[in-house]
Amino acid sequence: MHHPLRRVAPLLAFLLALAAPASWGQGRMAPPAAGYEGGGAAVSPEVMEDYRRRLAVWKEARAQFEQASGFYWEQIAERRRNRNAKRRARQVIGLEDYVLEQPPVYAGPRRPVNPEPRLEPETETRPKKTIPVIADFLKAALELYQFTPQGPASEAEFKRAYLGYALAAGLTREQAVRVYAFETGGNGNYDLQSGVRKGSPAVSTALGYNQLLTTNSVELLAEQGPEFIRELTVRASRLSGPARRMMEFKLSVLKRMVAEARAVPDTWSEHEKIANTARGWAMHAMVLDMDVGPMLQTHKLLTSVRFARARGYLAPLTGAELEMMNLTGDGTGLDMVAMPQALREQVPTANFFQRGGYERNPVAIRNNTVAKLLAVTDARMDSNSNNPGARDLAAAN
Repeated sequence: MHHPLRRVAPLLAFLLALAAPASWGQGRMAPPAAGYEGGGAAVSPEVMEDYRRRLAVWKEARAQFEQASGFYWEQIAERRRNRNAKRRARQVIGLEDYVLEQPPVYAGPRRPVNPEPRLEPETETRPKKTIPVIADFLKAALELYQFTPQGPASEAEFKRAYLGYALAAGLTREQAVRVYAFETGGNGNYDLQSGVRKGSPAVSTALGYNQLLTTNSVELLAEQGPEFIRELTVRASRLSGPARRMMEFKLSVLKRMVAEARAVPDTWSEHEKIANTARGWAMHAMVLDMDVGPMLQTHKLLTSVRFARARGYLAPLTGAELEMMNLTGDGTGLDMVAMPQALREQVPTANFFQRGGYERNPVAIRNNTVAKLLAVTDARMDSNSNNPGARDLAAAN
């Protein structure tokens, strides 16, 4: 099943990471009121009374805002359910099927600071989850399958393999290049992992030209694995000597991985369970392989193309439209892609988010209609397509 991506980059990098809320996170004391000197001095009754009055005003303003926001997001959810039902019934979806107002914005007072310094209760901090990196993926593949992915002799070789397979499978050059440009900044190598640049730590397991997550790799092996096996079988039959033996061994490893990925129900949650284990890391290492990597990355996009066609959307997807489906999931992405331009210019982006996700997405808030969101995606693709890596991919084959 092709599900919305649980990814950190570039979805978070593009939509989420532009703003990080400030907090008093690790401090045990509440921040002092302006002008308060501390030192144990008592706070006057007048100051406390003023604080309580302003706190009551803030609570009332927040309550009114929460009531309005709650109603708004309930309408968003209801309209989404109605659209899904109409789409299943092959009914026409129109402007009336969307919420056309923008989400409420809180414009009341800020919460006042308690002038009485006091110890805040200790808060338990969860241990930070360690994100596996390429070394972990390779180690898992070697230990569990006695397999090391076959890397390219050069970046150009991998680009040729990827683009050649993508074009033969049904993607267009424009789709492949512009998605690559958006996902990697137009300069990413085949072994690019999200966040790992100049010694900085990984921010997710997203890997390669299309930034697949571990769960994406497991899911693709489960759903497209038989096709990958047929392709490698044909390639092995054309080889001889050591090259054939190496391909046949790779094929045997692939068959084991596919069988294990298909041994659980075809749901994102079940695939995610595998992805969070060393076995899933080993499967993810296949993104780095010269033969299997291009297949995985191509089919990550091709499933979206096929999804759109199967639901009656036959127009070629632009790079930005395909990326929107890639980032948000096929169902949500097609909901945006399938609407005519007149609707795109009127329908708020909030229609395609949960409240929490929307409120953490400064780009979606600023580009608050479908047309604007697609336009900013296109603009990023335009800019990044001029970078050397994107130009090399465009010229491959």
